Amino acid sequence: MNKGKLYLIPVNIIESQNNIHLPDYNFTIVQQLIYFIVENAKEARAHLKKYNYPNIQNAQLFELNKHTDVNELKTFLKPILEGNNLGLLSDAGCPGVADPGSEIIKLAHKNNVEVIPLVGPSSILLSIMASGFNGQNFMFVGYLPVNKDEKNKKIKELENNSKRNSIAVYFIETPYRNETMFENLLQTLNPSTNLFVGLNIGASNCFIKSKTISEWKTHSKINFNKQPCVFGFFATNNN
Repeated sequence: MNKGKLYLIPVNIIESQNNIHLPDYNFTIVQQLIYFIVENAKEARAHLKKYNYPNIQNAQLFELNKHTDVNELKTFLKPILEGNNLGLLSDAGCPGVADPGSEIIKLAHKNNVEVIPLVGPSSILLSIMASGFNGQNFMFVGYLPVNKDEKNKKIKELENNSKRNSIAVYFIETPYRNETMFENLLQTLNPSTNLFVGLNIGASNCFIKSKTISEWKTHSKINFNKQPCVFGFFATNNN
């Protein structure tokens, strides 16, 4: 029996966002699928509605998140091994990027399943594009430590690495801690280091700015308002 394919399906990164970032081809693929691996069933159904999915009740959803037993993962690929195509959705953006879906993708490769990534929005990639930093040498480090001392130590380590190797560094934070993170960065980074703030990327009220730390200290207050944000910084020997 021929195996099915695993489609990596991007979704909007902002809840109110329309579908301008999603190609028509994605709609064709999604509307033909029955089986989906998702982070949250309720969120997934909302995204499928935006994809004009013909009958939400017919969609077979398997939840993959921090509560999922590792031993369950193999069972998620059963439809593919039986010849059916399967879609992997994130809660926001692209599957496998700052997303638990990478475990399924890894398993698909081990089982010689064809993996097909579809085009769509990623706040991380959009931030790399918009920052004006080094687009050929960068790293995304996910979340920094919550503890303030550990966080500041990590920030200095990353800044030193950025300066030494000309690497742009990007990371995210839980929305309600964005303002605290911003203040930590202002206090910890060198005045000449460039700091990027990408707030609510993809929305009509997005805020995207790159400035040195010294410039940020004279900038008007940012209204983070518990919105999703990508931070980045870049320190070079030329600063």
